Amino acid sequence: MKIQRFAIACLTLCLLPFSCTQARETARGPNPGVAESASLAPSVPDRSAAPNSPPKFESSRAFQYIKEIVAFGPRPIGSQNHKKVEEYILSHLKGDSVEEDAFTIETTEGKFPVRNLIAKFPGSRDGIIVIASHYDTNYPLRDTPYVGANDGGSSSALLLELANQLRGKKREGYSVWLLWDDAEESMRLPWYDPESLYGVRHLVQKWQADGTIKQIKAFLLEDMIGDADLHIEREANSTPWLEDMIYQAATRLGYQSHFFARTSQIEDDHMPFLEHGVPSADLIDFEYGYNNVFWHTPQDTVDKLNPKSLEIVGTVTLETVQMLDQKD
Repeated sequence: MKIQRFAIACLTLCLLPFSCTQARETARGPNPGVAESASLAPSVPDRSAAPNSPPKFESSRAFQYIKEIVAFGPRPIGSQNHKKVEEYILSHLKGDSVEEDAFTIETTEGKFPVRNLIAKFPGSRDGIIVIASHYDTNYPLRDTPYVGANDGGSSSALLLELANQLRGKKREGYSVWLLWDDAEESMRLPWYDPESLYGVRHLVQKWQADGTIKQIKAFLLEDMIGDADLHIEREANSTPWLEDMIYQAATRLGYQSHFFARTSQIEDDHMPFLEHGVPSADLIDFEYGYNNVFWHTPQDTVDKLNPKSLEIVGTVTLETVQMLDQKD
């Protein structure tokens, strides 16, 4: 993924007398875009007085999933470990409705098999909410002990626990599809756009062709959400009203201090969906260690993570889904 931090841009813009105020308004946290998006967004349900109990999420079980995923070792596309993680995910989805989107890509490094996995949980309303995570690790780091505990591991584990919470329950709302997308990581470092995001780009084209894309009400991306020092970005490419809804969900659950203190512009798995008109949001903490020092390094390990972070993001995601279910 590529990132631009607006807080950093502010330091430069503040040298200009007419620019700093505007830059600070962009960078300061939970309020950017709220007023502007309110007139454009579908009505957001007020659940402040709703009697529903907070969504359930077993963070200790999700944390164990992370440990089991990273125990396979590095999982770049084309590797045996990657195949093992595919089968590991599928082993936890037995009995669920699962679609596999398999294809082959040609890159500067050769041809590779790619396999998106989609678990589908039907609802009573027409429409789909997609919740996604990539599960591969970087091909350029294949010969290092990089296991992507936070980057790809934490979010893949979170989706497995979401499946546990959705399984066997009648959904009085939209269908929920959990997507483990493949070949997200760039084939080169630093990040190279033309050779990245293969899984979601292929899936968007497929769903555009068969009409599925028109049924998607929201796309929620989970990425790097296990950091013990959790601070989810307000992501500037994301759909403003959907970001606002996520913040409302976090506030309802008492987790707002972990959301949107920073604003960043990140090119991530949600971009192809945004480009096709799907309301999308990227739930990501892109400050993994001071100055993001652990990102894409062998130091991305389980000891940097915390089950509480999984609980926060998992319950806020489920609360957002409930709010989307009630949206006009």
